[in-house]
Amino acid sequence: MQQPRPAADDVSGLTFEKALDELETIVRRLEQGNVPLEESLSIYERGEALKKHCEALLKRAEARIEKITLGPDGEPRATPFDPES
Repeated sequence: MQQPRPAADDVSGLTFEKALDELETIVRRLEQGNVPLEESLSIYERGEALKKHCEALLKRAEARIEKITLGPDGEPRATPFDPES
């Protein structure tokens, strides 16, 4: 018997790597075409939530990278990431 899956929107605590791994598993299962319709809909919704979570994590990482600036001496330096700026 399969364990119940967390709700589709319960992905906020997942790391990028774990979310991407689960998303890849969902895609493989759906591509195989042997998942019952109701389960397909459920895991598709979870996949959408995982995709959005991964995109948000990537945007945050990109913003942090963009915070790397050149100092007065011409050397790169990192400034603390402030999501509010």
